[in-house]
Amino acid sequence: MTPLRRSFGQRIAELRRAAGYKQDEFAERCGFARSYMSRIETGGANPSLDAIELLASALKVPVRDLFPAA
Repeated sequence: MTPLRRSFGQRIAELRRAAGYKQDEFAERCGFARSYMSRIETGGANPSLDAIELLASALKVPVRDLFPAA
């Protein structure tokens, strides 16, 4: 797992919690399986650009906000 995938996943989890979603609720909102959402948040999955766009839309943030500050 790459450091970028790990930090991206941590950022998704942080934003999800701030928005008040449990992981399974958020996964359903995105149309993802809970296991896939878990893998995204732990850095075990490499989400596609389409999935990244969907995550940003579900969180109501710009795509750039999904990536941790450099």
